[in-house]
Amino acid sequence: MILTALLAVSFSFMSIRTDACTNVIVTPGASADGSALVSYAADSHQLFGELYFKVAGDWKPGDLRKIYDWDSGQYLGTIPQVAHTYQRVGNMNEHQLIIAETTFGGRSELADPKGIMDYGSLIYIALERAKTAKEAIHVIADLANEYGYFSSGESFSIADKNEVWVMELIGKGQKLDAEGNNLNKGIVWVARRIPDGYICAHANQARISTFPLDDPENCLYSEDVISFAREMKYFDGKDEEFSFCDAYAPLDFMGMRGCEARAWSALNILSDGKFTFEDEQGNLVTRDSYDYIDYAMGWDKTKRFPLFVKPSRKITVKNVADVMRDHYEGTPMDMTQDIGAGGNALPYRWRPMSFEYKGKEYMNERAIATQQTGFWFVGQSRKQLPDEIGGVIWFGTDDAATSYLTPIYTNTQAIPESFREGNGSMLEYSATSAFWMTNRVANACYKMYDIMAARVREDIDKWENQMMKELVENDAKALEIYRSVPEKKVAKALKKGRDPYLAVKEELTDFSVDNAQKIFNHWVDLETLLLLKYMDGNIKSQNPDGSFVTNGFSDDKPGQIKNRAYTDKWIEKVVEDHGEVIEMR
Repeated sequence: MILTALLAVSFSFMSIRTDACTNVIVTPGASADGSALVSYAADSHQLFGELYFKVAGDWKPGDLRKIYDWDSGQYLGTIPQVAHTYQRVGNMNEHQLIIAETTFGGRSELADPKGIMDYGSLIYIALERAKTAKEAIHVIADLANEYGYFSSGESFSIADKNEVWVMELIGKGQKLDAEGNNLNKGIVWVARRIPDGYICAHANQARISTFPLDDPENCLYSEDVISFAREMKYFDGKDEEFSFCDAYAPLDFMGMRGCEARAWSALNILSDGKFTFEDEQGNLVTRDSYDYIDYAMGWDKTKRFPLFVKPSRKITVKNVADVMRDHYEGTPMDMTQDIGAGGNALPYRWRPMSFEYKGKEYMNERAIATQQTGFWFVGQSRKQLPDEIGGVIWFGTDDAATSYLTPIYTNTQAIPESFREGNGSMLEYSATSAFWMTNRVANACYKMYDIMAARVREDIDKWENQMMKELVENDAKALEIYRSVPEKKVAKALKKGRDPYLAVKEELTDFSVDNAQKIFNHWVDLETLLLLKYMDGNIKSQNPDGSFVTNGFSDDKPGQIKNRAYTDKWIEKVVEDHGEVIEMR
């Protein structure tokens, strides 16, 4: 009976979509070290955080690949395997290809329940079959058109060593013939290359509006993307006026406030409040990011901000990681400043997302950082290094604001135990799982956020800054081993189907696994520290070496235990609500 109940709960968990995600994209020319960067937060209350790992494979004619919907686990069908598939680690592969997504949903009538390809399978199959971003775009389009598209509208971030693209797609609904075949099988789509030197962001709302119709180097699209919109009565203007997002995912208030606001905030942070972009005439213009605040707030659809902007500074992995920790701090949507944050500036609002009061509907903000993140990452693709060394996925689990990222080379031969698939689940606690340990730290912080989260952030910053330096040092060590392999040995090994760079990959594996375990062990200790230091709302003093002050509870040294006052906003509202009762008269 218990097993049956657990299975029922498990399947109900899997039926919830992971459609509340955020991507930040940085082209090589906009990054500090020439890397292409893509960040992703897989935000779902039911998604367990683990690092997917699949080694390269060789397949025989007739071999099939089973397709399961990533969100629900539903079996959808099979497709033929290709002769060789590439290794993938999370959302990157051995050739430094990165693919991430956010779901925009779009028009509900365009769903195709008979489709075999869901958006998650498209990501991971493309990583198994493509080396470049353009190859991945065609793999995704071809698979969805051949086998049918099961999911709703999606935005994909697709990056390789040299190019970064945004691809948006949606199904075409069902139009069945007499035999039950879908005459509308497949997708309509458009993909735009982000100009080098620019950055982009998207978050659950389609963002590609008008696009060039005769520039295949920078824009690709399905032949019927406009004609199908005309057929469906979504559009009746000139071709050059066609806007993908307006036709297939019309804006509403939540599309702006709950989704586009996150993209605006990411660009606002990384561009230091100045959006530089090309206008319709091709002129480079700079505008204050707050010129678009009414759009982000959901008040004015006409003030849409650009798809991509040129940042005022070069962007690092750490910059992108910190953007993923944003709660709209310093903006009108700052989640730490209103009474909803309670007495300790908690930037989270438990569900539901909206509520009604005296006939009016209200919403809770949806920031980039959120409590329900399953896993998150910053993918780093580096053209200055060979593929065997260049690809790195900075991976973490749970709420980005209180969890660490640690670098994992995409040519690793093993996954750290703390991130390993099957090490715990949403219904099974594991003391060796990073997901459960980062959740323990995050949930500890939620009770006294303005104090405890700041303490955790110190450790996050120290670790990630340290890892950025050590990664460069380890790159040099691995590159030395790589260059020491004679060309003849490389050719001979490849001829025999062997890997000539095993020694390189062993070095990468040791670095990835050892450091992931090191920071995991530190997080175990950190959770204990949080309990000791902040138990019951107190703050205990520590010595310079980190140990706690002795005799902390003695009568002669009462100052060694401190208490932090509630926020001014909270005090004000409590007095307004209950002051007559609690006033000291």
